[in-house]
Amino acid sequence: MATACAVALGLVAYLVVAVVSGDGRGGLCVVRATGGGDGARHAPDAARYELTAEGAANAATITAVASRRGLPERAVTIALATALQESGLRNIGHGDRDSLGLFQQRPSKGWGTERQILDPVYSAGKFYDHLVKIPGYSRLPLTVAAQRVQRSGYPQAYAKHEAGAALLTAALTGRRAAALSCTTGGGDGGGDGEPGDPERVRAQLVREFGRDVLTASPKGGAERAASGHRAGRALSPAADSGSGAGAGAGRKRARPALSLPVRGERQGWELAHWAVAQAGRLRIERVVYDGRVWSADRARDGWRKTRAAADGPAARAEVALRLSAGQ
Repeated sequence: MATACAVALGLVAYLVVAVVSGDGRGGLCVVRATGGGDGARHAPDAARYELTAEGAANAATITAVASRRGLPERAVTIALATALQESGLRNIGHGDRDSLGLFQQRPSKGWGTERQILDPVYSAGKFYDHLVKIPGYSRLPLTVAAQRVQRSGYPQAYAKHEAGAALLTAALTGRRAAALSCTTGGGDGGGDGEPGDPERVRAQLVREFGRDVLTASPKGGAERAASGHRAGRALSPAADSGSGAGAGAGRKRARPALSLPVRGERQGWELAHWAVAQAGRLRIERVVYDGRVWSADRARDGWRKTRAAADGPAARAEVALRLSAGQ
């Protein structure tokens, strides 16, 4: 009996370490209060928050749904803290009684069908549907606002996630530049060797942010049209100097690429961080914005200055993505 208990405890300890360290399919993401500049990797623990890349991908979806609805940062922080407590930001198909998904919503309580609740876009939307009906929710303590939506047996448990949720919110809403980096991208899609698909990326962006995400502002759109750009345009492999295409690369498979127009610097970082968080699911291997680059093959370095290190409006006009060419 003692041996069996020791083995069981050892297995539990291994699983905990695997989740925290990003071992296995999820990878590891770090968000920093100091952004991605030099010395950020040495920031004190209070200024950084770690989570699995699967969790970061789901957090990015929750944030995108709020962005689509025009909700304030406080709504995102409440939602993220709630999902961290309820599921650890995992889209799980089980829980207490018939609870499911990121927020452990129950079909028997009118939250939707099992299939709907296991759709992160739907479940986040339902959470916000209930949250915005609470008068003055943005001024309430987080535990109070979350509890009025969730009706949890342990309402104070949400409080311990508030600081981490606030750091995530600052990055994923674009308020904090170059603040989120993932070692392997995010999540549970796209097996090894699978190529990236620009149409899949566009479809996911539209589903989470809404169709306007692929439309530039009138002024920006006119400027890009004059330069031959268009919303969500696919780039030729040679357009990305780091893609491995062009001279001497004839035997390499071309890497698909995508350019996303943005309305301003904050939206640019919102989309750039979303792309990094979704990198594993959507087979994104490089993200460039505002003179900085994140790449999967150097992910431990976080955001780095590009070789061109462009600055000014041109560098902030669009987010450039390079996808995996597959094998």
